[in-house]
Amino acid sequence: MKILFDQGTPVPLRNYLQSHTVTTTFELGWSTLKNGELLDAAEAIFDCFITTDQNLRYQQNLSDRKLAIVVLMSTSWPRLRESIPKIGEVVDEVRAGEYREIIIP
Repeated sequence: MKILFDQGTPVPLRNYLQSHTVTTTFELGWSTLKNGELLDAAEAIFDCFITTDQNLRYQQNLSDRKLAIVVLMSTSWPRLRESIPKIGEVVDEVRAGEYREIIIP
């Protein structure tokens, strides 16, 4: 699966998703794109978008998206690191057009 990390997504997480191809918005020069533009661009190339933007579903109409969206409910790398098995499971299971939030204790 081709995954795009949004700006707030901790980059070290990519090391734990090795069965997927992970790219960041920064690497693509997409850091200045607004959410709607970013989702449009991502949808053309990627299967899954991982973000920490907890307001995304309130700011964007996600009903017609073909892109799977995974929202990490924390930006703290130490907390996320402890939830890697859960994150990996969700990423492996998420399907096109699906929106999933991962609660990080």
